[in-house]
Amino acid sequence: MGGQSSGSSACSEESFVKMPTIKFTKLFINGEFIDSVSGKTFETIDPRTGEVITRVAEGDKEDVDLAVKAARAAFDHGPWPRLPGAERGAIMLKFADMIDEHTEELAKLDTVDAGKLFSFGKAVDIPQVAQTLRYYAGAADKIHGEVLKMSRELQAYTLLEPVGVVGHIIPWNFPSTLLFAKIAPSLAAGCTMVVKPAEQSPLSALYYAHLAKLAGVPDGVLNVITGYGETAGAAITHHMDIDKVSFTGSSEVGREVMQAAAKSNLKEVSLELGGKSPLLIFDDADVDMAADLALLGILFNKGEICVAGSRVFVQEGIYDELVKKLTEKAKDWVVGDPFDPNVRQGPQVDKTQYEKILTYIEHGKRQGATLLTGGKPVGKKGYFIEPTIFTDVKDDMLIATDEIFGPVMSLMKFK
Repeated sequence: MGGQSSGSSACSEESFVKMPTIKFTKLFINGEFIDSVSGKTFETIDPRTGEVITRVAEGDKEDVDLAVKAARAAFDHGPWPRLPGAERGAIMLKFADMIDEHTEELAKLDTVDAGKLFSFGKAVDIPQVAQTLRYYAGAADKIHGEVLKMSRELQAYTLLEPVGVVGHIIPWNFPSTLLFAKIAPSLAAGCTMVVKPAEQSPLSALYYAHLAKLAGVPDGVLNVITGYGETAGAAITHHMDIDKVSFTGSSEVGREVMQAAAKSNLKEVSLELGGKSPLLIFDDADVDMAADLALLGILFNKGEICVAGSRVFVQEGIYDELVKKLTEKAKDWVVGDPFDPNVRQGPQVDKTQYEKILTYIEHGKRQGATLLTGGKPVGKKGYFIEPTIFTDVKDDMLIATDEIFGPVMSLMKFK
């Protein structure tokens, strides 16, 4: 099945791999899996079919309070920040080894929960997670201050210390990669943390918490609260006993995170927000290679990536030739079940994102852009969208100004 022709077979009944057994669905607080205080749960959905995978504990402010209490006790009185860096590093290395032992199961969870390509997750995403841990494990015993030469008879030095309890809010597009981009350096520094994975993709974070405990990460150091951004996420950003918050997601929510941090205890903030990246292709480019790279730039991870090359500016000398190449290649791009090794693009993460992308496609047509190829759903179930390319795009059109976070390319010509 290829590209737009994949149609009704976007997610076939054929099973390419054995589906994962969902082992962990509760909150992870102070080294234990527990129900939420309210007892509430929410559905996590398989974007290949739109069907429920399982129900997961719905954490709220009360649960965040419990997690922060555990993290604070682990930081103020526990061993983790007091261990020699080499010992923290040794535990992190064991954690990485355990991830390697469970690579396939973890990749399956991100595929069934977020629609990510299983083959890529197994070969790249999950192994890189382990490598990220190993990298920061090597840094754990190399956190040094400086001795300063003074002009008077004084001794002066700087000392680097862990910031304390950190809140990490993880996006759904790279549930494993971005989880470890945050928790690995935090672990190396000796911090304790409360992690909120995206409600669309919570399953792998809970599995990682289980492996962390098995590897020897002390109770209270890593806590995972599954739930919604407006409740659990907001409780983290407003919490008076969290010393720093790290958020990856939309610019709109990033503003709210920064405001909450300022209005509460002026906690430190790290933000990684949206983008609308341009790709410039000049007349002297290899057209075939340029077409391949342009497609990969917008269709990788089904366009759900903050550095997607969504605005493609092409010099007029090769514009027509490139348009022809892109059309041919887009029609051959294979959309379908992300467990199928021949597929290059799986489903969008959920119904909300799917409908948002289709709405932007309609905006593009209504505002006068020309739909070159794609623009329609694929299949009768799930959240699949054809690779979509617009030409005749103007800078003030919504498809050129807004981050769509989907497989939609805007082509623009320059002299």
